[in-house]
Amino acid sequence: MKQFIKTILNKVVLVGAFVAILQACNSDDGTVSCVPITTVSVQINPNLPLYANLNNPGGWIYVNGVTAGTRGLIVVRTASGYKAYDRNAPHICPGEKTTLYVEDDIKIVCDADESEWILLTGQPTKVANRAPRTYQVIVNTNGTLLITN
Repeated sequence: MKQFIKTILNKVVLVGAFVAILQACNSDDGTVSCVPITTVSVQINPNLPLYANLNNPGGWIYVNGVTAGTRGLIVVRTASGYKAYDRNAPHICPGEKTTLYVEDDIKIVCDADESEWILLTGQPTKVANRAPRTYQVIVNTNGTLLITN
């Protein structure tokens, strides 16, 4: 009987370890699975008047277009560079009120459940437990920004 219990416990431990390894190797980008994944490839020149808000840390803009995600992007200038966030709420499935927007130049908001994130870092501060999906921002030698996934 002791051998049987020992065998069962070993199998439980092995299954638990296997599950933990699978979760560690998960390619989850932090969003719920119903948030669409789309190609992002946008190039902007922050020296143009249209993007003048990006000239100072804390400045931000919305970017829309065919290759700017499914609902567009929020691009913000930080103290050390730039961040680009997807405008789909990362924690709930897309709906009528789940497009993120900037409020008071300091936070990102979702009207569906009143979630909030810090604009400069993407850190959730209210309701949501995950940061918005972010995209890579590359500053080219000519000063243009390439936003891509």
